[in-house]
Amino acid sequence: MIVYIKPSLAQGTVLAPPSKSEAHRALICAALSGGSTVYNVALSEDIKATLSGLSALGASVEINGDSVHLGGLSTESIRSAEINVNESGSTLRFLIPIALLSDKEINFFGSKRLFERDLSVYEEIAENQGFMLKKGENSVTVRGPLKSGAFKVRGDISSQFVSGLMFALPILSGNSFIEFSTGLESKPYVDLTVKMLSEFGVTVGTENGGYSVTGNQIFKSRNITVSGDYSNAAFLEAFNLLGGRVEVTGLNPDTVQGDSVYKEFYKTVKSGGSYDLSDCPDLAPIMFALAAEFSGARFTGTARLKIKESDRAAVMKEELKKFGGELIIGDNEVIVNKTKLKSPIGRLCSHNDHRVLMALSVLASKYGGEIEGAEAVNKSYPGFFDDIKKLGIEVDFNDD
Repeated sequence: MIVYIKPSLAQGTVLAPPSKSEAHRALICAALSGGSTVYNVALSEDIKATLSGLSALGASVEINGDSVHLGGLSTESIRSAEINVNESGSTLRFLIPIALLSDKEINFFGSKRLFERDLSVYEEIAENQGFMLKKGENSVTVRGPLKSGAFKVRGDISSQFVSGLMFALPILSGNSFIEFSTGLESKPYVDLTVKMLSEFGVTVGTENGGYSVTGNQIFKSRNITVSGDYSNAAFLEAFNLLGGRVEVTGLNPDTVQGDSVYKEFYKTVKSGGSYDLSDCPDLAPIMFALAAEFSGARFTGTARLKIKESDRAAVMKEELKKFGGELIIGDNEVIVNKTKLKSPIGRLCSHNDHRVLMALSVLASKYGGEIEGAEAVNKSYPGFFDDIKKLGIEVDFNDD
């Protein structure tokens, strides 16, 4: 699907969509409890994948509007299953350790691009413990059981592996410890996991730069409301830097969401500078776009952008070039040069990456443009185009 965006200003108030990161974690914890309700859940494609996976593993799942009641998932209830994770890396990495709580064979399958992304943390644990983990071109099959103990993992690939282990290890009979062979990047996402676990009565401790997890813990039943998503709010507030006047409501000021740092970034992005994206890689597309629009900037901590939904630095270089922008990509840094942008030459492309799509949409609101692959927005923020239309951005669609 192609989206056409005309030069226009965004003005008004918009409610932040529910946090996808919080929702994944809350839904998994609720499923592992006796029975809990999670409110304010947006049924994006990624969240649907997690709910489908939890159901396939043996959890009871009842959806009622934007609330979901879940429970009953345990070591005993897990069953053999075929789970379509679609394009959701969070679903895959979070559910693999839970699947490994049993000795049932479980097959995860989905997009080829997703299974090109790294699973080496789990592969190394499988080799050390002797459980089955077999990768295919667009699938991975596992059969446990996972054992408690010491886990030494790389922290510079994805924090989702750490979070995945944290969901499963408290259920095992022995104590465990997670330590890192490299620095932990995206730590705020692990903090979010630890906080969500504590909401359900599960304790994860910090010790010597790692995490200690006591076994035989029980996920308590409770009701919880997902707060607004800073990751997606960043795109809405970016309109303000282009002359708009947008107020985003529903954001928790006491959040541990790492992408809340965009508020600090936006204070200086017009004048350029240096920004570390190690803990907030999802902000890369919009920060590259804004830096190209204004004074340029230097970004570090960008190596992991290669393993996101697209190779985000490379595709943003390709798309910003159509506006006249220039990016220089290094091993772990990206330089955005100061240039004068103009209306894009040719059709833009989302590269099937929701955050690239939204970043290009923000820039197109000033220069105009048509973007191929508009359906990518359904991955995390299905209502994005509806919301920006209400704010005054001129948007139209074509199914070509």
